[in-house]
Amino acid sequence: MAVIRLAPCLLALLLLGACAASQPAGPDEAIFQHEITGDAVPWTQHSFDDEPDKYTFALFSDLTGGEREGIFNVAIAQLNLLRPEFIVNVGDLIEGGTTDNDRLAKEWDSFDERAGRARAPVFYTGGNHDLTNPDMWQVFEARYGRRYYHFIYKNTLFLVLDTEDNTPEFQREISDIRDEAIRRIDREGWHVLPETAYGKLTERKSGRIGAEQAAYFRHVIEQNPQVRWTFVLMHKPAWERPGEENFSTVEKALEGRPYSVFYGHVHSYQYEQRHGRDYIRLATTGGVQDPDKDMAIDHVTLVTVTKSGVDIANLRLSGIFDRSGSIPAGGENLCFEAAVCGQKQGH
Repeated sequence: MAVIRLAPCLLALLLLGACAASQPAGPDEAIFQHEITGDAVPWTQHSFDDEPDKYTFALFSDLTGGEREGIFNVAIAQLNLLRPEFIVNVGDLIEGGTTDNDRLAKEWDSFDERAGRARAPVFYTGGNHDLTNPDMWQVFEARYGRRYYHFIYKNTLFLVLDTEDNTPEFQREISDIRDEAIRRIDREGWHVLPETAYGKLTERKSGRIGAEQAAYFRHVIEQNPQVRWTFVLMHKPAWERPGEENFSTVEKALEGRPYSVFYGHVHSYQYEQRHGRDYIRLATTGGVQDPDKDMAIDHVTLVTVTKSGVDIANLRLSGIFDRSGSIPAGGENLCFEAAVCGQKQGH
């Protein structure tokens, strides 16, 4: 990102009203130039919002539960207009829920192709749709290497967690219970989910972080004490698990440093503070929506990081349009908020 500085010559012009026109501009001289003399100027200040090492990244969440065609394509086109330096997500990128490798290959190939249209790199997080069973774990690891990992960008630490971190045997049991629920949902609709055994299962609502994974992240945190901010990304809210004892040790390791948590899974936006930090549940970027839920919307999130802190902005896909005044990638013909669509359609 270019850094804009005020040249000594420009400062002299502003303060003294004079500057030698013949003075050459060096490589670090000002981009901002003007010919106005005197104290009165038609702008508010001479300090630009050009803090060194400032950068912006984007987030999106949840395409699944019956992906709504075209929404994710619109989001990628809009992110290309917004120009974040990179993009991360909080999981549920494919429908998944199968052991059919051919079907999984097609679903991942489809997502990869669409994500590959982004100008910026896209970092993956696995959700329950992506990591439903141990067979899908193997597919994910073969394609993307790791189910949990970390990276550092401009002295900012990113922790990407796997909230399907159960034993293989228990994960298969969860998958079987889930399959039975999905069959009923296919017949009767998503409103029956709370009545199913899967809907009542603890693992349906909250994620699990295993002891080995927790130890990995505690070590990463210990090894990076001087980063300016830490971002924790996961699919399910691990801290909501009854009797949870592993993720809490990660939170303990984060004490005393600035951090923010982003997650998804529920398909509606929610903000809360925990331990004095932001814990933000993202809504959808093409996933199934419940019109009865508040903030069941399609959106992307922009996070700007500076030395002094972070700024978080959520943008509804319905409100991001290009220079022509249109939502790109055919977005004018799509609905980004179930409740609004229902009202428009008279439901």
